[in-house]
Amino acid sequence: MDRIAVISDIHGNWPACEAVLEDIASRGISRVFCLGDLIGKGPSPCEVLDAIRQHCEVVVRGNWDELVSITDDLNFSWQAERLGAERVQYLAQLPFHYDFRMSGRRIRLVHASPQSVYHRVQPWDEPAKRLAMFDPLAEESGKVPFAPEVVGYGDVHNAFIQHFQGKTLFNVGSVGNPLDITQASYCILEGQWGEEQLTPFSIQFVRVPYDIELAVKQAEEADVPSLAYYIRELRTGIYRGIQDLD
Repeated sequence: MDRIAVISDIHGNWPACEAVLEDIASRGISRVFCLGDLIGKGPSPCEVLDAIRQHCEVVVRGNWDELVSITDDLNFSWQAERLGAERVQYLAQLPFHYDFRMSGRRIRLVHASPQSVYHRVQPWDEPAKRLAMFDPLAEESGKVPFAPEVVGYGDVHNAFIQHFQGKTLFNVGSVGNPLDITQASYCILEGQWGEEQLTPFSIQFVRVPYDIELAVKQAEEADVPSLAYYIRELRTGIYRGIQDLD
């Protein structure tokens, strides 16, 4: 059986990134795929990006990865200044998706949805919106679509798995900015790589405790933009868009 670790949304949180990479290595897993948002929010974009380039076989583009090169908003320009031109260019050129077969399943990995890196789909959204995660990509227009039976993504920082109409949708959660449980999250896919016939296949969810207060200290020392919101998200898992700070 082949095993692939799938990570996402590290968001410049080096203590969380390091803990997850160490956990993956401790399990003897050598193949790692990343679903984007390497940078943003956290204070260590360079350390995280360089580690992902070193350890990940596949990396797809997230919304923060794209926006860091096209907007002057302080949240992004702060990151771009630290990353430098070469790293920013690397992020901008990342692919939108990755398709493969495993244990007879067609599997598609994207950051947010097949529509866009900005099109957000939550586990509680209406069924039609969640089923649209299996829609063809725009680039497949006029071609025979890949028609995935399993779709994995990141973006919303809520780990979950759902089955409907013979399809499986799963979210790997967030390594560096989880918004469900305040522990780093990732998934392990286990099956036979490239196999056309149905064989056993599994998706395992893993939670990894990490030093949250170290991540807070690093963010404070770096004086990251939106610091108070970022610290609350790390400590509580409450998204900054849910309610204002007192």
